Amino acid sequence: MKQNEQDRIRQQVRDSYAKVAESSEKGEGCGVADSCCGVPADLNTIDSTRLGYSAEEVQGVPEGAEMGLGCGNPNALAALQPGETVLDLGSGGGFDCFLAAQRVGGQGRVIGVDMTPAMLSKARHNAVKGEYQNVEFRLGEIEYLPVADQSIDVVISNCVINLSPDKQQVFNEVFRVLKAGGRLAVSDVVASAEMPDEVRQDPVFYSGCMAGASLVSELEAMLARSGFTEISIQPRDESREFIKDWAPGSRIEDYVLSANITAIKPQAVSCCC
Repeated sequence: MKQNEQDRIRQQVRDSYAKVAESSEKGEGCGVADSCCGVPADLNTIDSTRLGYSAEEVQGVPEGAEMGLGCGNPNALAALQPGETVLDLGSGGGFDCFLAAQRVGGQGRVIGVDMTPAMLSKARHNAVKGEYQNVEFRLGEIEYLPVADQSIDVVISNCVINLSPDKQQVFNEVFRVLKAGGRLAVSDVVASAEMPDEVRQDPVFYSGCMAGASLVSELEAMLARSGFTEISIQPRDESREFIKDWAPGSRIEDYVLSANITAIKPQAVSCCC
């Protein structure tokens, strides 16, 4: 894909999620069939429990942080430990960052990166409301992370990498910022079958976290090329039940599923000579 086409897709996604952030402040709907990545704006809190979050998790973050934008619960995969440094790709209103901050504690640190200024402002406002001292939010694209080399213990993300027009570059960047032995724990949408061209080329389906999904075999190959090991991609058949609500009547659930994606950056090999 040419650079100008990648930039066009990023701008399209950025514009869509700016509208999500702005309309959520007004209590309005957004996106596909008045939804944000498939979840109706007025049902966000309820629907997050369908994605794997507990009611306690949803209620334990600042109001407005949870926006119903995900397709799973990456924190449940990450096995976060006190003191770890966590990076969230596409941090939105900060929901997963705040949950991660609770797990890593005051000695830990959480960084959220988002390319949409309106989302960044919302997340920072939520951090102030919740008095989170160990969370920061940075403006940037996930293909070019504003994060130092080998500075992160765990990278999480929730229904965001599918939106990138250059997923290989995303995984290369994740590998760069992870420490040796660091881990990737992602909830994302994967393609379970080849999609019709009219779906792939529909900008609404792309911004809605569907048309940009890659096949499992493609993602496995990308992760391996970046250098990851212990790669696991587990599609969740039960996700069909909420994915069909993302675009009612389209049968999109026949083509995409939510998946749990994990991988490890191997420990550096020391030379014995």
